Amino acid sequence: MKVYATEEIRNVVLIGHGSVGKTTLAEAAMFVSGGTNRLGAVEDQNTISDYDDDEHKRKFSLNLAILPVEWEGRKINIIDTPGYADFISEVICGAQAADMALVVVDAVSGPEVGTDRAWQIAEKAGLPRMVVVNRMDRENANFESALTAMRQRWGTRVTPLQLPIGSHDNFRGVVDLLHMKAYVGPNGDEADVPEEMMAEAEKLRGELIECIVETDEDLMAKYFADEELSEDELRQVLHGGLDHRLIIPVACASGSKQIGVRQLLHNIAFSGPSPLDRDVIHAGEEDLTADSSAQPVALVFKTAADPYVGRLTYVRVVTGTVKGDSHLWNVNKGADERLGTLYIQKGKEQEPVAELRAGDIGSVAKLAHTQTGDTLATKDHPVHLPEIQFPNPVYSMAVHPTSKASVDKLGPSLQRLLEEDPGLRLSRDPSSGELVLAGLGDAHLDVTIERLKRKFNVDVELTLPRVPYRETVAKKSGADYTHKKQTGGHGQYARVHIEVEPLPRGSGLQFQEKVVGGSVPKEYIPAVEKGVLETARGGVFAGYELTDCAVILIDGKHHPVDSNEMAFKLAASQALKEAVNGSSGTLLEPVMVIRVFAPEVNAGDVVSDLNTKRAKIHGINPDGGMSVIEAEVPLAEVQRYASDLRSITQGRATFELEFDHYGEVPSNIAAKVVAEHKKQLEEAH
Repeated sequence: MKVYATEEIRNVVLIGHGSVGKTTLAEAAMFVSGGTNRLGAVEDQNTISDYDDDEHKRKFSLNLAILPVEWEGRKINIIDTPGYADFISEVICGAQAADMALVVVDAVSGPEVGTDRAWQIAEKAGLPRMVVVNRMDRENANFESALTAMRQRWGTRVTPLQLPIGSHDNFRGVVDLLHMKAYVGPNGDEADVPEEMMAEAEKLRGELIECIVETDEDLMAKYFADEELSEDELRQVLHGGLDHRLIIPVACASGSKQIGVRQLLHNIAFSGPSPLDRDVIHAGEEDLTADSSAQPVALVFKTAADPYVGRLTYVRVVTGTVKGDSHLWNVNKGADERLGTLYIQKGKEQEPVAELRAGDIGSVAKLAHTQTGDTLATKDHPVHLPEIQFPNPVYSMAVHPTSKASVDKLGPSLQRLLEEDPGLRLSRDPSSGELVLAGLGDAHLDVTIERLKRKFNVDVELTLPRVPYRETVAKKSGADYTHKKQTGGHGQYARVHIEVEPLPRGSGLQFQEKVVGGSVPKEYIPAVEKGVLETARGGVFAGYELTDCAVILIDGKHHPVDSNEMAFKLAASQALKEAVNGSSGTLLEPVMVIRVFAPEVNAGDVVSDLNTKRAKIHGINPDGGMSVIEAEVPLAEVQRYASDLRSITQGRATFELEFDHYGEVPSNIAAKVVAEHKKQLEEAH
């Protein structure tokens, strides 16, 4: 593939709900442009963009894929993204590399939950949007109904650029409202507008022209003066209106039958923004534009593992020109990276290219330090691009290797997967020692575990993470314990008198000593403290760390021959257990702040469900058709909340969860936790 100039490049991210035909549309674009000589199908597992085994198994996209389409002297980098909510991080990555979003809407269903989610990502990224009503060949396809629903959601900026000729089995072409021409069949043969459609086409053309002229004062003056508006003028102003997000043009197509695909590519090529049209990017104190002669700055928007070429780094050249066999500086890591061969990605395949100019997208293999979100620049001009913001994980599971062979490989293998997927997080719970994998939903983690098995031959099972409860005391208590052991020779002797008293939440465990008269020699006090702290870490009555109390050494006794550090450590341990058990030990649980973003119609159901989870509702605030429900809720009640919320709202709601404080566990639930701990102890013995 030749090297294209910046003004000839169009970067388009395909976004929308799941199973609306994004991949099929991208495949059709590759086919009609001659980029491939066969038309793949998702069902046949042979599309260019769905090349992963997991995608074949599930029959929907899990990863973003790039398909470069050459059309009428332009290069259109189509970025195909998943529609399933658990893989939203890939959509965010794709939006970072794009200059326009092509929102794919199903002709039967209209805009759906995933459409709204994808729309918000495009809005946040400041992307101009064009809509394509796809799958017009489906039974019950209704362009007018889909258009009405979109206008209700996104306002009057939504305006048809095309009109479908027929629908379902009769869908045979599109009417271009700007040029008043019909394009029929998969080859887009030019024809006259059908007579029976002329009146509607004229009406919608008038609406389109009004929408276009409203974005340009000069054109508006000509329009009101009844002067002739040329198609070139209209196209140019349409381009500007789209670029400045003043117009959302709507096209229609059938990817599977390739009808309307050629006209869609034409509209992207000649009305869509090039990298030169995009807003200036603010990088610290510097403003960057797509200038191929400037010093190179590139954003890493995806990392992938290729079985043949190793780790692949996908880059969007923001400014300057990136050349193969050169060096760039990783600004985030402060490290030099040697670039080998540059590639144009075409699904899973790579095609070598000499250079990538400002605005273009490509990949490079085997970079040592670079990860998703990093900036590559020159060492003497280390510009730092804004970080890519990913949603926080909301679904966590503990990972347990199922064989000894998997234990050693588990950590490094998971780290490799984390490099590829910025939506994942990995941590080790300090209290339970469990390795916890967090993602955006159950499907997200299921796919990750399957990849772990397939790519690295590591078998694991997932369980709910152990809730990090804590133990504390409800009232002041004391204990006096004597450790005495006589054997041949020296024995062991230590007497320890301690008190425990509650402290405010968040105080932790504090050890103090108030010994007078040397009853416990100073050299043994550290042993007492060690015995207290070690026992506190392992828990006293429920197996969870003791916290929010003061342990005070009051008195004790030693023997000049039989006392030693071990004796005092053991005595302190037993004294602490007696003191805590004598003070009505109390169980604490992590309490989270949860914010649920749900459509207003679902707010009542969400609140009702939260009330069953021991939540304290703080408030419900309206936010543009959505309700933001804020509450406190125990972590133990919301470990599977991602699945619960999806079920309650049909996937329309999202939520955020963050730790707030530790609160007291109700006695009936605490009794169950303690009983479970005793049962585990019995089974261990």
